[in-house]
Amino acid sequence: MDKAKVYFTDMRTGNRTSLPEKLKKLIRMAGIGEIDFVQRFAAIKIHFGEAGNLAFLRPNYAKAVADTVKDLGGIPFLTDCNTLYTGSRKHALEHMDTAAENGFSYESTGCRIIIGDGLKGTDDVAIPVEGGELVKEAKIGRAVMDADIFISLNHFKGHECTGFGGAIKNIGMGCGSRAGKMEQHNSGKPQVNAKKCRGCHICLKECAHGAISFTEGKAVIDHSKCVGCGRCIGACNFDAIRPTNDSANADLCKKMAEYAKAVVDGRPCFHINIAADISPYCDCHGENDAPILPNIGIFASFDPVAIDQACADMCNAQKPLPNSVLGELAQYDPLKDDAFTATFPTTDWRVTLEHAEKLGIGTREYELIVMK
Repeated sequence: MDKAKVYFTDMRTGNRTSLPEKLKKLIRMAGIGEIDFVQRFAAIKIHFGEAGNLAFLRPNYAKAVADTVKDLGGIPFLTDCNTLYTGSRKHALEHMDTAAENGFSYESTGCRIIIGDGLKGTDDVAIPVEGGELVKEAKIGRAVMDADIFISLNHFKGHECTGFGGAIKNIGMGCGSRAGKMEQHNSGKPQVNAKKCRGCHICLKECAHGAISFTEGKAVIDHSKCVGCGRCIGACNFDAIRPTNDSANADLCKKMAEYAKAVVDGRPCFHINIAADISPYCDCHGENDAPILPNIGIFASFDPVAIDQACADMCNAQKPLPNSVLGELAQYDPLKDDAFTATFPTTDWRVTLEHAEKLGIGTREYELIVMK
């Protein structure tokens, strides 16, 4: 496979142009106009951010993409699927309320919001995964698959289970229905180290499936109810909850790639990564820690594998920010260590991209084309 073209611009604007205008210019340069949008529905997959999180992409970026699609004759809509865990986006009504709270509206974005898997997260379609090793049929939100064209607009940041979240994660995990998310997460189920458990009950609040109870002040996980979503792991401040299956995160990464393949196969697709406010955790958290790396820029490509690889490479060329999780790791050497694996040692984001490349979604070999 030939090298993929990944287009890039930094976050500098001066008094010349705004970031939304730079985004419009970049995606035009990257070839979005080669897609026939005329009278065709275009799904713009974005993460609306959990209530309380402030690291998610601003609505202004979504408007820049939606306006470009409309200028090209298309009919855009913003979409995401409901979450598996407790929070503010587990059914469509609260999902749209959260989107509105975070500034996403018709007035701010120029297009409507459709929650991809319906009111309760059950409106999905089974899509065969050609070459899938762990998933034979992916459960994808129906509205996502009804679209004629698919665009992913992705906040590139860290993630406690997959190393980072970029295009592949926003597509694969993000477009899975609640049942699809459960299928991706169920490889390994965590256990509690009772000696470390402080009995704070934060994990209990995060569990959407009633799998956590307390015995003598210590958390206990019922594996017959646990779906392995990992929210309790991310919620525990005392490192008392850990995955029991060392291959669980690797399996999750592979399943995520297979779900992404189900979404992108057979129709025009385009991908945008914005590497700014690079928080260590996913935007699914109801909070965001300080960014671990400086703002880098905006990437655009037809290839979701190449765009994630380019982002990872450029992130790893940066020095960590002080007063951040990564900046406070005394053992981290930016000259030889990977920023995301250093932040979450049980993760390896390369598994995702290697598997996606194997599935034929794209290539990790790319040519970076810089727009000044």
